[in-house]
Amino acid sequence: MKRMIAVVVMLMVMSMSFSAFAEDGGKKEEKKKFTIPDSVLNISKENTYTNPTQDLPYLQPSQLAQELLDSTEVEIENPDLIRILNESTINSSKLALGFRASIYLGEWPLAYKSDGTEVNWQFKKVNTNYVDNRGGRTPQILTYSQEQQKKVNGGLTAKIPNSEAVKKMMMIKAVEYTNLPLAFETVIGQGTKKGQTYNIPAKQLGYLHSYVPAANEKGKVTYGEVYLTFKGSKRKLEVKNVTQQGISAWIPVQDNLSFSFFAANQPR
Repeated sequence: MKRMIAVVVMLMVMSMSFSAFAEDGGKKEEKKKFTIPDSVLNISKENTYTNPTQDLPYLQPSQLAQELLDSTEVEIENPDLIRILNESTINSSKLALGFRASIYLGEWPLAYKSDGTEVNWQFKKVNTNYVDNRGGRTPQILTYSQEQQKKVNGGLTAKIPNSEAVKKMMMIKAVEYTNLPLAFETVIGQGTKKGQTYNIPAKQLGYLHSYVPAANEKGKVTYGEVYLTFKGSKRKLEVKNVTQQGISAWIPVQDNLSFSFFAANQPR
């Protein structure tokens, strides 16, 4: 009997230890940091074209807006809809007994849930520098210099209703995960240079390719018809005909370049 009790206690301890390990592992997974390869360099100071800072539409709901958002079980995080609620004023009255109304606010993309964010560090090639040292007897140095101004655009990979609001919500999620300066448009100005040097051995050609990285954000958008309803002095939001749609987007990384260098005996 004592042996059986000891075995049971041991199994409970092992189970608790495994659960604690699993929970700890889950927390470590959540805290996993996003790393930037050494080949990626920031050119914000060197860029001859000044890219406008992308302001993310973070909005703090007003007291009324928060009350309305809490009145529905459907999650609402669309900053455009929250802005409308923030700008609204509703005066309650004790004489509103028996008053009923339903105001249609339209069909909205209500929220976006991310299924994953990945970065393609070589999303779009924007420049190639090279030095021909095949006739040389000593090593030569190659540095980056942007030959032409290049604009790189991102966007949604499919048509979707109210795409601008969806893009805002997707970019918020992607920035939260990557902590990168994302924007749906970035420009590399002509004449932009970086001091990084690359050695080209004698008798070889040296190539330096530069790319604009981009985040690939994938997830689901929740749509719904939003109504503002009144029953007496009570006001709340009602969401009807809720649907979901999968979507993905490419969002370029602003003022960053990924470099790829190689040397060879023959042109490539």
